[in-house]
Amino acid sequence: MNVYDFDDTIYRGESTLHLFMFYLKRDPKLILMLPKMIGGLIKYKLRLVSIDKLLNDYAAPAEEYLKKIDNIDEDLKEFWDQNMHRIKPFYLERQREDDLIISASPEFYLKELFERIGIKDYMGTLVNTKTGKVEFVCYRENKVKAFYERYPDGVIENFYTDSWNDEPLMKISKNVFMVKGDKIKQIKP
Repeated sequence: MNVYDFDDTIYRGESTLHLFMFYLKRDPKLILMLPKMIGGLIKYKLRLVSIDKLLNDYAAPAEEYLKKIDNIDEDLKEFWDQNMHRIKPFYLERQREDDLIISASPEFYLKELFERIGIKDYMGTLVNTKTGKVEFVCYRENKVKAFYERYPDGVIENFYTDSWNDEPLMKISKNVFMVKGDKIKQIKP
């Protein structure tokens, strides 16, 4: 089985930030949240904050905003109409029917894209769109936990990621590939 991270691996950029920018165009007062959000993403990428602290410091405003969105399904269709081009060509060329995508990004907004490009199996952070509450964070060690819950005897033949945050998944994979932009380098045979 081939397993892929999503943001900055098969998707060019951070989809959460792009979704925020999508809503910012509709609701300019969200600009007040932007500095804190960017700061949080930087700290997350640099591994300077724990996921618990990140959620503690940044989740409440996002939860409140999410609860107020009237037709999220229609919004997500429009969002992916505008952002499907960010899927990297290398992935579309290698895509297999049994691929698994494991992402820290919320499943609720990945679903539309994955249906469009034929990804049947994926895991992400679980967010209740009615309450805005995060129910499970698919990040670092939790990615391994989620993988083994679904595939108790699963074997990851090839794992693709852009970040050492995925080291727990790297450890259980036979082959690991680091993706930087459009360059792919095998780091574990």
